Amino acid sequence: MKTLVTLVLLICVLRHCTAAPVGPSAPQDGCCKGFNTTRIPIRKVKHMAMTPSDCESQAIVITTCLKKFCIDPNLDFAKKQLELFVDSPSKHGFNLKPCE
Repeated sequence: MKTLVTLVLLICVLRHCTAAPVGPSAPQDGCCKGFNTTRIPIRKVKHMAMTPSDCESQAIVITTCLKKFCIDPNLDFAKKQLELFVDSPSKHGFNLKPCE
């Protein structure tokens, strides 16, 4: 009986641990807690937007099929990518890779 209780508690703890957020750079409540410096290929980008003005730190939120990334808006590649996306997403090659 003790083994069963221990096993059930272990499963509950593991379930709770795996339900944690993806990471500090994933947006929560529309705001970002940190930045990711990874360049996201344009063809994988589904959406781009700035975080709301009431957030502590401003970031560019890039959405792909699987994740959302918070990118530092002061990075040159991020600025250029956002300008291209706002101008015309389909004209510049955004959103070409279908979600699986």
